[in-house]
Order: sequence, then C-alpha cells, then structure tokens
Amino acid sequence: MEDKIYDVIILGGGPAGLAAGLYAGRARLDTLMIEKEKEGGLIVQTEEVENYPGAIEGDTGISLTQRMVEQVDKFLANRLIDTITEVDLESDIKVLKGQKGEYRAKTVIVATGAKPKLMGCPGESDFIGKGVSYCATCDGAFFEGFDVYVVGGGDSAVEEAIFLTRFAKKVHIIHRRDELRAAKSIQEKAFANEKIDFIWNSQVEEVKGTGLVNSMVIKNRKTGEITEIKADENDGIFGIFVFIGYNPITELFEGKLDMKDNYLVTNENMETNIPGVFAAGDVRDKMLRQVVTATSDGAIAAVSAERYIECKEFGC
Repeated sequence: MEDKIYDVIILGGGPAGLAAGLYAGRARLDTLMIEKEKEGGLIVQTEEVENYPGAIEGDTGISLTQRMVEQVDKFLANRLIDTITEVDLESDIKVLKGQKGEYRAKTVIVATGAKPKLMGCPGESDFIGKGVSYCATCDGAFFEGFDVYVVGGGDSAVEEAIFLTRFAKKVHIIHRRDELRAAKSIQEKAFANEKIDFIWNSQVEEVKGTGLVNSMVIKNRKTGEITEIKADENDGIFGIFVFIGYNPITELFEGKLDMKDNYLVTNENMETNIPGVFAAGDVRDKMLRQVVTATSDGAIAAVSAERYIECKEFGC
C-alpha cells in the first residue's frame, strides 16, 4: 500500500483524462493518472480527425493524442499503468485498489471512457481477431484485396468505411435503417466513393467460418428476408468491422455512483453524487461524445477538483 495521498487521481488516459491531467498539473495539484493499457482512448483508432478545433490537416487519432501526452508530461510526472479492481469513494480520502498497488487521493476524476458495442449475434465473439474487428486502423491492412463489410451508419462507421477503401477490394456498409445517421459531409464522401456500396434495412444475424470468417447471415428488417453472404471462392475470407456504438466502462462504480443507462450522471461541473468524485468524457451521460467535449469535460473536472480541495482545506 502506498502511503502517499494525492490531491487528484485520474482514472483513464484518453482525451478527457489527459485534459484533466493538464489542468490539474498546471494548477500544481499532486496528481496521479492511472491508465489500464495505454494513453489515447478510443480516438487512437481514428484515422482522420477533422472536427477537433486546431487539428492539423492529416491528423490521426494517434498523432493528436501523442501531442496531448507530450503537453501533459510537461506538467504531470505521475502516470502509471494498472488495472483498478476495487474502489472506496465514500470517505474523505478515496482509496483505489489495483492489481499492482493501492492508491489514495483527496479527489478522483473518472475518465474511463467506453468500449465498442457488440452486435450480439451468434459467432461474433468466436471470430474476434479472425475476421471480426472493431478498429479499422488496427486491422484494415489485413484485408487488402478482400471484401469488407462495415456494420453501422453513424459517423464512425462511415468514416472507417471510407478509410477501409484504401485496402479492401470493396466495402459494403450494412445499416439497420434506410438512411445513414452520419454527418452530411461524411455521407457525401461515402456516396461519391465507387468502392462503397450499401445494404439497407439489414442486420447481421450470424457470423460463420472455419478458423476465419467466410460467411455471415443477414436479415432484412422490413421484409424479413434471410440472406447468407459467402466469401469469394478465390478469397475464402472477408472482414466484418463493427461500429454500432459504445458501452461506458462503469462496472467498477455500480451501486456507488449514480448512473443512467450505465453512464455516470454529473452536473455541469462534472460532480457526481459523491463529493470529491468527478467524471469526464465518454463515460458521462451527455448528448455529444466527441474529443472536443471530452477535453472540455476534463478541464472542468480538474478545476472542480481544485476548488473542492480548497474548500475542504480553507473553507468556501
């Protein structure tokens, strides 16, 4: 057990956590950032970032977050990798137990983000990494010259479909509705791309294969028609990339923090129902989940944590 008591512990190293770390560090708060895997969060999977103010042309999720990390490191020296397994948030001193150690702080900022939502059909889990993927930039190159199917119709799905045309022979977007939900500017790019076609009003019912994905069953939601799509005989495989939304990573806080549909509920100051505990980024219940709102949340959470500590120590 570490005897040290930090001013702030930030859980998560995505854009929200990094922004919180920047603001906490500049405020000279004794801050620890704990990330389960590596900094960056879901944005590192994005090939092109066009909607973040000040982004450089050609910016990727990786390049943008790398600059964030470098900026944070100027002010925040304490960053480590650990998986937190248990939390005690009720006391004035918050205790977080991890696989590598135990950490204590006056305040906690939860910026654990979200993880890709699964289709939930038979065969999906069996073929993750064997044809089923949730990250185009991670796995797109593996399907060079093959057919690829993208499931979803929002910004992420259509943007990643466009990216996958760099590698795939053809990209087929499967969407539950008869029109896309992506921003119009993104839709225009997709409709103009000759390598993209669309399978409307449809959902994947089953994923099949022998070792690797080579067929899937889809259902037309309007007609009920069932179709089995099989890989080209010369290929023997195709890729399925799923972008149908995300689930917040909040299991650790069940029964402890107020939630709505598993997202953490906060006020405009990022305060949860427990004093001294704040939340920021995709883990929050809010209307828009983008990098720009995540960084805003992180900044507000850090400032709120600073004011909370001042009030506890000097009164308000």
